[in-house]
Amino acid sequence: MASHAHAHQPPAHQPVGGRLLTLPFLVCSVLVVIAAFILAQRYGHGLGAVTNLSDGYPWGIWVAIDVVIGSAFGCAGYVMALLCYILNKGEYHPMVRPAVMASLFGYGLAGAAVLIDLGRYWHFYHLMMPWYAQPNSVMLEVGLCVATYTLVLVVEFAPAFLERFGVEGLRRKLNRVLWVFIALGVLLPTMHQSSLGTMMVIVGHKLSPLWQTQLLPVFFLLTAVLMGFAIVVWESVMASLNFRRPMETPVLRKLARLMLVVALVFVALRIVDLLVRGQLGQAFGGPQAGWFWVETVLMVGGLVLLIPKANRGRSRALFLSSSMLLAAGILYRLNVYLIGFTPSVGPWHYFPSVKEIMVTVGVFALEIALYLVFVKKLPVLHAIEDHATTSHAVQAKHG
Repeated sequence: MASHAHAHQPPAHQPVGGRLLTLPFLVCSVLVVIAAFILAQRYGHGLGAVTNLSDGYPWGIWVAIDVVIGSAFGCAGYVMALLCYILNKGEYHPMVRPAVMASLFGYGLAGAAVLIDLGRYWHFYHLMMPWYAQPNSVMLEVGLCVATYTLVLVVEFAPAFLERFGVEGLRRKLNRVLWVFIALGVLLPTMHQSSLGTMMVIVGHKLSPLWQTQLLPVFFLLTAVLMGFAIVVWESVMASLNFRRPMETPVLRKLARLMLVVALVFVALRIVDLLVRGQLGQAFGGPQAGWFWVETVLMVGGLVLLIPKANRGRSRALFLSSSMLLAAGILYRLNVYLIGFTPSVGPWHYFPSVKEIMVTVGVFALEIALYLVFVKKLPVLHAIEDHATTSHAVQAKHG
């Protein structure tokens, strides 16, 4: 009887289906082509041909946005794996695969963006050569962790491809060892997301006192977790609206509560840190005070929206709060790596060129286009019937 029921059990995940050549996909494709054309110029004529980088500002938005912020977008799989597999909260399982896919895009494109920004990109493989290694370098640890985690995400997402092409035997074998990769998938982001903060601790006075603190590793890990939760909620709401799927309200309500807690911890620590260091006055008269307040207002606004319990089950409130918290996390990291950072004294200044901006837009457009292809052609989103059956089973179990 059990085997008979299992034979007729609907699949856990299904492709959404539908037409691929929609207006959003075509717009994203055009933006990707424009970015590719600019990148051809970059590789043909060097960084100076398309960027406003200089000896005074050796990195710009390609590092600050494409890598530092893009990798935070990729923490969706990290937080969902932590909840579902490490903390054993099986109720979040339907949201794990789209979160892993988002992580794969975020980290894969962040890694590609590094190759765009490197002056001598043809030496990128030196990262893997022990005789070139500087074991005291934080950047080496970040690079190795990001590269390894990207490979881990490929393995974690592989079951979607194996299901799509009917390679069930290999999928079952992979599932037996997947726990190893899940464990690495929680360890590695914890290491390198905090290390992204450590990298800016060592720049000392070059970073504005509004952001320069020994707690930077903690703040970067908190923003990674917060942005991970926010991107899962944001993507779920958008998928429900655009693909006409039912809202995953019970799960989203709990994720919203977790977002609220993380945002509260972040804001409280930020204020206490500024007070302890005696730098709160910088927020009222420093040169970057305006950016600090925009970042803070976005963070506080996003968490205030989540305080009423009723809002945690409303699609509009969830969309607005997750958008504001994402924007706050983005701006915090941008403030640390670019706006609040003055790498050298003298007549240097930096504002990204139009071509730099278009490449960054193209990177994120590629991510959206790939998302549309994957969810429509691969079993990424949970099957609605299966999710309903699972929910009833969970309710009966805990009833």
